[in-house]
Order: sequence, then C-alpha cells, then structure tokens
Amino acid sequence: MNSIGKVLICAAIPLLCLAVSGCGYHLGSVMHPQVKTIAIAPVKNETLEEMATPFMRQALSEQFELDNSLRVKTVDEADCVLYGMVTNIKTTAIGFDSTNNEQTYTPAEFSLEITFEFNVIIPGRSKSLINTRQVTGRASYQVAADNDIARRRGIQQACRDAAQKAVVYTVEAW
Repeated sequence: MNSIGKVLICAAIPLLCLAVSGCGYHLGSVMHPQVKTIAIAPVKNETLEEMATPFMRQALSEQFELDNSLRVKTVDEADCVLYGMVTNIKTTAIGFDSTNNEQTYTPAEFSLEITFEFNVIIPGRSKSLINTRQVTGRASYQVAADNDIARRRGIQQACRDAAQKAVVYTVEAW
C-alpha cells in the first residue's frame, strides 16, 4: 500500500466515527436521564445464612460503582432506592473425593445458587421505577481445609453474580 492509501485510510476513520456519532448512537448509560443516583436499602433475608445480606449489599454497591451509570448515595440523598431480599440459597454437591478410601465419597466441590428479589422505587411515588424482579447468582467452590470459609467465599461469589445481573436489570430497564 502506498503512502496516499495510508493517508486516505487515516482520514476515513475519523470521518466514519463522526458519521456514526451523528446517527444517534452514543456510549454510556441507558438509564433515565433524570435518575443519576441510587441508594441500596438494607437487604432483607429469608434464609438461615446470616452473612447473605451484608455480602449482597456490598456486592450491589461494588457493581453499581463498577457500572458507573448511577452513583451510590444514602437513602436521603438518592434519586431512587433499591429494595431487595435474599429469598433462597441452595447448595449442591457436584464433585466428590474418594482419597480417604475406596468406599467413602465425600463432597469436595459444591455449587451454590442464591436467589435475590428486588425492585427500585423513587421516593414519594407510589409506582415502582422498576417492578419486582428476581435474579439468581451462581458460584462453585471447593472445600479446602475449612468448609465454613469456603462456603462463605462461595456465597460472596454468588452474591456478586446476582448483583451484576441486578445492576444490568436496573440500568437497562428502559
């Protein structure tokens, strides 16, 4: 390719970008333009897992910060509030270890599912901004030395997965 061809290609790329931007395409949030901040209300828990609510609330805050479409604020300062509830946690053994002896199989890997139900409300309005939705976060974890620590890490991972889905449903609900 000669130097004139290279110059034409270099000139065509910015023109193409300019043409695409003029067609109404844009990058960024698809959230309602008047909603810029969100608060995360204390998460309710219908399970016996006591650490599910703080893990879920932390994961939601982190995922909204990563997404960067809405800033996380306090309930008094936010344009809208996310109310959520952990409704179910299901653990299933998916891998077994027979190293102790050939007749005893103990679970060595588990699959964990956490079900999270949420809605988003603008304070002072009777109708929800985003109607109640349900997401399921999944994770698998292996048991090393301490089953309790491994399970907590699995719950954290499943909460993070559910929070990612909840954030997508929230900011792309339009």
